[in-house]
Amino acid sequence: MAAQYPPAGVELAASTRSAAGGDAAESHGRVTRHAGIDRLFHWLVAVTMLVLLATSLLPVIGIRFAWVEVHWIAGILLSGAVLFHILRAALRKKLRIVVPRPADLAELAGARPGKYSIAQKLTHTAFAMALLTAIGTGVPLMIKAGTPFFERDPYRFSLSTWGWLTVLHDLAAFLSLFLVMVHMYFSLRPEKRMYLRAMISGGMTRDELRQYHDEQRVQRGE
Repeated sequence: MAAQYPPAGVELAASTRSAAGGDAAESHGRVTRHAGIDRLFHWLVAVTMLVLLATSLLPVIGIRFAWVEVHWIAGILLSGAVLFHILRAALRKKLRIVVPRPADLAELAGARPGKYSIAQKLTHTAFAMALLTAIGTGVPLMIKAGTPFFERDPYRFSLSTWGWLTVLHDLAAFLSLFLVMVHMYFSLRPEKRMYLRAMISGGMTRDELRQYHDEQRVQRGE
């Protein structure tokens, strides 16, 4: 998933600053792409999504285990992380950095992107749609299943409504599975591995930034 953002887009890594030696980050050509809290969000979402997919799909193929409790606990963790992420991005006015815009179409003609390419923005948008659909349908389904937070009430909605909630929830799960597979595939490709490294360590080299991104657009928060 694309995480949110240092205040000025991609910044020099403050952790390597030295009063005696000036800006060590610049001398070593390192820039910060993801703040620590954004990396934590990314990996929390990754783990909870994998748990949710495993607990929902493995029983379908015949692997039986007590999955319901693990599933809704992971769902609550994911919901909390997504809510925090949205509020933080909105308060910092950084939502627009991951929203596809007409200017991004210039990349199809060879222009370099800002912090995120149009492909990354579209992937983020698809993940957002899948997660919000899964969360929005998962909460009422928790009422049907019964949890410590919701008393079990299978008669809260009509049979037709329960059916639509289940269908939408399952479609969101399959879309999430597809997106996770695509995301993992591209993150492991040699020419894209710098993004995986940045999501682990937080940084990338200035040469990589200049080669694959438009520094001016990055500094403008695009």
